[in-house]
Amino acid sequence: QVQLVESGGGLVQAGGSLRLSCAASINTFSADAMGWYRQAPGKQRELVATIYSPRNTGYADSVKDRFTISRDNAKNTVYLQMNSLKPEDTAVYYCNRPVRPLPWGQGTQVTVSS
Repeated sequence: QVQLVESGGGLVQAGGSLRLSCAASINTFSADAMGWYRQAPGKQRELVATIYSPRNTGYADSVKDRFTISRDNAKNTVYLQMNSLKPEDTAVYYCNRPVRPLPWGQGTQVTVSS
């Protein structure tokens, strides 16, 4: 059964850090590009970071130089290190494949207080 399970969210003060994890039960994980998305209340889900390989990553302008995406193919896991968090980063964070997306997981809530 294909499954995406996100974890690592929480409540943090502005300027703080969090590290999100996403465990993916996908047979093709190591060959797939993966992405982190977020959805704030009342807003559409947006793609914030993508990774194919450690040297092939991409970021939305809003998170560039603050967030770092990485992956461990041996563990079928993708990570998002979030530093210098801002209140506008508050959202539910999800992972998925940008190409041929899978059923969405439950996401993990990130709340940044000012």
